[in-house]
Amino acid sequence: MRTKTFTIELKKRLAIEFKKQDRSGVYGFTQRLMAYNSNKIEGSTLTQKQTASIFETGTLYADDPNTVFKTKDIEEMNGHFKMFNYTLQHIDESLSEEIIKQMHRSLKEGVFEDMANGYAVGEYKKRANRVSDIVTTLPSEVPDKMQTLLQDYHAKEDITLGDIAMFHACFENIHPFQDGNGRVGRMILFKECLKHDLIPVIIRDKNKGEYTRHLNNAQQHQNYRGLLDYFEQEQESYLEETKELLFDYDRLDARTEDILRENKEYH
Repeated sequence: MRTKTFTIELKKRLAIEFKKQDRSGVYGFTQRLMAYNSNKIEGSTLTQKQTASIFETGTLYADDPNTVFKTKDIEEMNGHFKMFNYTLQHIDESLSEEIIKQMHRSLKEGVFEDMANGYAVGEYKKRANRVSDIVTTLPSEVPDKMQTLLQDYHAKEDITLGDIAMFHACFENIHPFQDGNGRVGRMILFKECLKHDLIPVIIRDKNKGEYTRHLNNAQQHQNYRGLLDYFEQEQESYLEETKELLFDYDRLDARTEDILRENKEYH
């Protein structure tokens, strides 16, 4: 038994609210939560209120009249909203290279700076790149590495959070795209948790240091325990923040305990 009590209700509400463009429930909350935090981790200057304003009204305001907004931040925020919507439409499909590339295309196709730099959008990188002290996969090797990663992942009989954590670390190490790898990788993390009836993991910018430390340890030493423990913490945070949007208030306590117990059985 997995956490179907939570994930079935969550997927149902996400689908209904997305179709109706109801931004007052769990769909709107998750859109804003993911877009703000995932872009913030990558250096976005937009605030949570500004993220909400772009998502809900298509407008942007400045707290300070002297504020200067980076065009790229706005373009990538809108791209993240599109990537999330695309992911919802394919949430129960088997993860594939085409889905991953389309995630990247949704995120990046409206970003002028990337186009001007000649970055491949919706396709694997054409130039080598590095992340801190991590040596990423060379462009010529990316297709084979991605195919192998997906084959190994799908060969598992019953995918757990540990398997998803391992996939995430390997994907970020390959770094298949010129830019946007972190945001695509975190969207894959969200999708695969829901597909396999696990509470979603949404990385928060305030925990960026802990996330990066455990991710690096997994990549450099193949030690996934810290990353898995951290993912469990983020699952509990998401459950706590969304349960009232999904369940009747008079049954919340009992359901929360059941959901957490079921979730931990499959890590």
